[in-house]
Amino acid sequence: MADSTPTLIGPPQAAKKPHSFTRHGVTVSDDYAWLRDPGYPDVKDKEVLAHLEAENRWFESKMDQHKGRIDGLFKEMRGRIKEADSSVPQKDGDWLYWIEFEEGAEYKKWWRKPVAGGDAELILDEVALAEGKEYFRLGAISTTTDGKLLAYACDDNGSERFTARIKNLETGELLPDEIPGTLSSLVWVAQDKGLVYSLANEQWRTDNARLHWLGQPVEDDVELFHEDDEGFRVGSSLSSNEKWLLIGTSDHETSECRMVLADDPLGEQILVKPRVKGVEYDVDERDDVLYIHTNDTHENFRLATAPLANPGEWTTLIEGTDAFYLTGMDLFRDFYVIEGRKSAGTGAGLDQIEVRYYDDPARVEPISFPEASYSAGMSNNPEWHMEKLRLTYESMVAPSSVMDYDVAARTLETLKVQEIPSGYDASLYATERLEIPARDGTAIPVSIVYRKDRAETVGGSGPLHLYGYGAYGISIDPGFSTSRLSLVDRGFAYAIAHIRGGDDLGRAWYKAGKLERRENAFNDFVDVAKGLIERGFTEAGRISISGGSAGGELMGAVINSDPELFGAVVAHVPFVDVLNTMLDDTLPLTPGEWPEWGNPIEDKAAFDLILGYSPYDQVKAQDYPPLMVTAGLNDPRVTYWEPAKWVARLREVKTDGNELLLKTNMGAGHGGKSGRFESLKETAEEFAFILWQLGIKG
Repeated sequence: MADSTPTLIGPPQAAKKPHSFTRHGVTVSDDYAWLRDPGYPDVKDKEVLAHLEAENRWFESKMDQHKGRIDGLFKEMRGRIKEADSSVPQKDGDWLYWIEFEEGAEYKKWWRKPVAGGDAELILDEVALAEGKEYFRLGAISTTTDGKLLAYACDDNGSERFTARIKNLETGELLPDEIPGTLSSLVWVAQDKGLVYSLANEQWRTDNARLHWLGQPVEDDVELFHEDDEGFRVGSSLSSNEKWLLIGTSDHETSECRMVLADDPLGEQILVKPRVKGVEYDVDERDDVLYIHTNDTHENFRLATAPLANPGEWTTLIEGTDAFYLTGMDLFRDFYVIEGRKSAGTGAGLDQIEVRYYDDPARVEPISFPEASYSAGMSNNPEWHMEKLRLTYESMVAPSSVMDYDVAARTLETLKVQEIPSGYDASLYATERLEIPARDGTAIPVSIVYRKDRAETVGGSGPLHLYGYGAYGISIDPGFSTSRLSLVDRGFAYAIAHIRGGDDLGRAWYKAGKLERRENAFNDFVDVAKGLIERGFTEAGRISISGGSAGGELMGAVINSDPELFGAVVAHVPFVDVLNTMLDDTLPLTPGEWPEWGNPIEDKAAFDLILGYSPYDQVKAQDYPPLMVTAGLNDPRVTYWEPAKWVARLREVKTDGNELLLKTNMGAGHGGKSGRFESLKETAEEFAFILWQLGIKG
């Protein structure tokens, strides 16, 4: 039978269908608006699907020429992963819990055994749950206090709408209870007779906290709280002592918390403090005293206390300061832990962990780590009475370690170091923490790793990969990556630009890259690239860059402004149609995003600003670097049409002959393919594209 696949003689050219709108007196043209299926999230429009499939065929036709390199990179990356692996068991009540990967398995198995001794029990098998599915993701998972029941939630198409089920761990049977459409944690309450969760509404917003009684119809579930502000999201958790159910609601700059006794979830709720625009707080409780982590008096947060009887009367326990960014707290029976980062001086941006004591506020015990640049944090510490704290630690040259910190002895014990089966010699690599001035004089931290013999093998004009994100106050930590070695071992220096918009240097750092100062993030990234050239790490055109989601927006902005700097660009699920998305309040995320980007519906200044940097709207007739773009058909965060429209407009107006490839995962969402090896194949494709475009052999 003859092959019916159309012969590819060039990249797909999306049809132009004139469309425009006028807002605030400004008319904006959008000739590719038709790529948004009006039936979304159910995408069935034949013309839309045909275009996406044509782009996928073009992607495959180009990348198939590099199949040998892709396969080699994948084999190399897979060789650095210990296939049969398990986590360090952790005690929770009467059980020790851990997870395992079997040889060749894409997904985990969840195990436990009695602390008192006995056989191991398989409590959840992700491999079996994922069988036959193109996509699988386990969301929330939670056991009851007595260890008899397990609640878990799964997503099998990437839409991030999970179905929750409950398993009887004594019999292995599933209970008839089934809750579709969840997007939340699963919290056991009422002596393990009730389960608290949140549903995603039609706009993919969690505006509720609901209580399900075991054995009762889901239709009879009780709404414990409903959020009326469409920009806020609701989530639930237990206090550290598991006495209180905490129901929180928040957007990107304001939060509010309610408490109700976990044993009586239908009882009277305590509102800790009514919301105040711009004030965020979270709360925990010990011995009728509330501990509140809040930014009400300082943008870097303080820790306050309040009597349970008067929860709104906050007294400072730890002052907020410019020098220390207090990112969180963890309460335990005999002590508490604060986490944060120095936001000024030596070690700025590096993680800090301190043990403190309820009965002696002056007693502060910092946990020290050995390297000048690293990432460290609290791991799984499930019990109220902990004598040893489980921590994680890594750096750009040190594989991830699991450690226990003995609180009384003040000693660290390494329990496990990430094993790299194909071999890894840390002494071959060097990492630095640089500061590069932006155009406004602000010093931008840069974490960089490279082989010590790089200068001998590639010289100063060697390739460099630069990664950035810069949004939502999310820091990009200088951690370890096994896949990254496939670039570094080929002569790349690999750098992370800790640009404004993240909170790497505190809350002020975040604010300096959002709203009316959004373009600082783009300028910082460009100026870091130029600074690395000036320092001899590389030269213009020898830099590959990558970023995803809001980091994809960053990619779009910097290739509009400074295309000549970059030799290869990878934009994963890029948020590039910023103006159209922020003007559409029916999209899932839009109302909650206005505190981050601005509201162009009501605010002309926000409209003008976003129009001025939105990558899709600012595409122009110029040469662009080679570009690989990914999308997910089921992505509820960055809808598939954003990258599709962007690529279509780039194809129309760009003046170069460089490669422009779009790959849409037709059965996945924001995170791409699921499974530890399937996702690794996509990384191999990305790296093969970069090596191809930079002309690097081997």
